[in-house]
Amino acid sequence: MHKRKDGKAGMDELFDFDEIIDVRSPGEFEEDHVPGAISLPVLDDAERAMVGTLHKQSSAFDAKKVGAALVSRNIAHHLETYFHAKPRDYRPLIYCWRGGSRSGAMTTILRAVGWHAAQLEGGHKAYRHRVIEDLTELPLRFDFRVICGPTGVGKSRFLNAMQACNAQVLDLEDLAAHMGSVLGAYPARPQPAQKLFESRLWFTLRSFDPNKPVFVESESKKIGNLHTPEVLLKQMRASQCVNLHAEIPVRVELLKQEYAHFLANADLLGKKLDCLVAIQGKQQIETWKAMAMAGQWDELVAELLIRHYDPAYSRSLERNFSGALEAATLELAAADAATIKQLAEQLVQSIA
Repeated sequence: MHKRKDGKAGMDELFDFDEIIDVRSPGEFEEDHVPGAISLPVLDDAERAMVGTLHKQSSAFDAKKVGAALVSRNIAHHLETYFHAKPRDYRPLIYCWRGGSRSGAMTTILRAVGWHAAQLEGGHKAYRHRVIEDLTELPLRFDFRVICGPTGVGKSRFLNAMQACNAQVLDLEDLAAHMGSVLGAYPARPQPAQKLFESRLWFTLRSFDPNKPVFVESESKKIGNLHTPEVLLKQMRASQCVNLHAEIPVRVELLKQEYAHFLANADLLGKKLDCLVAIQGKQQIETWKAMAMAGQWDELVAELLIRHYDPAYSRSLERNFSGALEAATLELAAADAATIKQLAEQLVQSIA
């Protein structure tokens, strides 16, 4: 519970409030923000740029005059809209970049109204410092159990099923908004910035009980365009593994479900396959494109697994998760949700 009376709050009080409000510009918010924070900018991107230009080309005084008018106008809008129905005992935490004038202005006005608002000391800069510091230590607290298995074996679905069984699951692909492979980009869900990915990871790790295992997929150093933090990756690679296995027909069915957007757009798949020309050769890629255009999906997916993904997985596993070579193996007999759930329950019960 926040007890300070000076209108300030430290990082250790970050989640002691009813809401966390980020008053930075939308662009700053998109790059990174405290998980769960609400964006209520007191300067939008264009206004922030204009004030910054004025500061450089004219003077700090002129910039502050213009900035104060814009900030006051925008805060007034938020008071008339977002804050209008907030109760008397409302307790928001406000932050900007360094805990300076933008969050100070919002905090002062909200406190003048009578709400128990507080300003985060050090702002986002202090928050970002804490995230970086914690990600060098947090992963070392946990006993990770790494789910290994080739492309299409349903590792993400298996993790989701384990989460439904109340197991602790770190789903890196969900946090990174990417399925990991060259074809793994979501059609309507862009990846976050690296900083926001790390914020999501930090927030998730904080929620785990160190006395219980954390299940995670055997990810590589990069997930799409994002980098897995080095300390976490090292801890995962030194952890106990569990292999997930399924025959090719089961994997083909799972992949057709997960990549249904390609089945509806063979041209899009063809463009993605061009990324493999250097590895597979132009003739092979053109053959696969023709199979996609002809709707030969089962044959195409099976070939991609056997000729590209499985050899790449074997090399990566031996190099990065050598513990999987002698680990126990679970057999996924079918691609339906009930089978995946049953197998997940079996693993959770065996460890409980």
